[in-house]
Amino acid sequence: MPTYEYEAADPAHACDTCRKGFELARTLRAPPVTKCPGCGAPVRKIISAPALGRSASLLDDRAKSAGFTKLKRLGKGEYERQY
Repeated sequence: MPTYEYEAADPAHACDTCRKGFELARTLRAPPVTKCPGCGAPVRKIISAPALGRSASLLDDRAKSAGFTKLKRLGKGEYERQY
């Protein structure tokens, strides 16, 4: 489920929560959030960078659980089995 960031549209008329910004996990089909859940002040969605990367250890664990073997290159034509 994606997480969206929101901030107050007018910080002068907002509570501490929406003035500083807050995150909400929302489904793609959920209606857009237009008001702060705390004070009801108008809010706007912030465009933020997506989290794209995965850690190498997580990918290694998934490959291992799927039955793949990881090889480490030792030299020209020589490999060592990692798992």
